[in-house]
Amino acid sequence: SAETSPSVVFENIQKCSPSCLRLLLENISGLTVDDDFTVEVIPEINVAVATFIKSIDTKEFVKKCLQHKRVREFKMTARLLELTQTIRAESLPDNICTDYITVYFESARNGGGPVSDVQLFPEENSAIITFCNHEGNT
Repeated sequence: SAETSPSVVFENIQKCSPSCLRLLLENISGLTVDDDFTVEVIPEINVAVATFIKSIDTKEFVKKCLQHKRVREFKMTARLLELTQTIRAESLPDNICTDYITVYFESARNGGGPVSDVQLFPEENSAIITFCNHEGNT
């Protein structure tokens, strides 16, 4: 069976404030923000990503969201975040070390998983993080 992403992308969120979105997602999921899931808002592109710490059926959650009256009123869309093994982290602090990045991205609290490689680019304050599998994808 294929792995399912623990993260859901919400697009067209401009009509729903971040606090309203968090409350809406709590209402739909029956879970608690920060304890059971996190929400990262990316206002520049009108997107938010909910990452579930607690194991849930995210496919079913997406279906519930798309049928929910308020989600439709806000004209938001929801979809599973694609699984990936490699991500780029940007705007990292100066003098950050690969060990810190590894430990951070291996944290389940941050939606991570076992890291196989970290390539640090200090001149760009960025890094490429490669995970051992698809579990770390935030």
